[in-house]
Amino acid sequence: MRVRPVTPELLVSELVERVEKSQARRPRVAIDGVPEAGTGELADALVEPLRVAGRDVVRVRMADYVRPASLRLERGREDPDSYYESWFDLDGLRREVLNPLSDGGNGEVLPALWDAEADRSPRLDRVRLSERGVAVVDGPLLLGAGLPFDFTAHLLLPQAALERRTPDARRWMLPAYRRYTDEVGPERQADVLVRVDRPGRPAIVDSLDG
Repeated sequence: MRVRPVTPELLVSELVERVEKSQARRPRVAIDGVPEAGTGELADALVEPLRVAGRDVVRVRMADYVRPASLRLERGREDPDSYYESWFDLDGLRREVLNPLSDGGNGEVLPALWDAEADRSPRLDRVRLSERGVAVVDGPLLLGAGLPFDFTAHLLLPQAALERRTPDARRWMLPAYRRYTDEVGPERQADVLVRVDRPGRPAIVDSLDG
């Protein structure tokens, strides 16, 4: 493996280029990683360059695709196994975002399914994407679940950096992230692996064979 430092701007450019090369009619993009890795910021940064390239873009946050409180908090508010297994509505994401952008889909995407704070549906209208539309989804635990993404990037925070960056209120989630690393191996699943342990100085991890 080769670790190749890049600027944040170059990282965005390289990811946009990879999306542009996708053979999918309407690419479904996942930016996978813990919130402390900056998945939301990177996903947001992809939107304007993709639009400049002539694509419709819809941003989807897994924070808006959680299950109702009665389900996700059934085992308590700080249960890491519940967070790992049942916090996020992956079936809803598949139904409302990923399947509609498949070759046989109608292109109509629901940007958000559930408002966790209000614990109700935000009642948003669906967004119809054109033939060159792109959905950019960010959040944790996205890989290894059989979700039909066309391009994936994993933002890797080594364990020591993750421990340092995780605020006290979220430290109960750390066992879930360790379980994800052990059981799924997102660094092996992703199309692009990016180390983000040095703030503002990402590094793309390239395989030696290409």
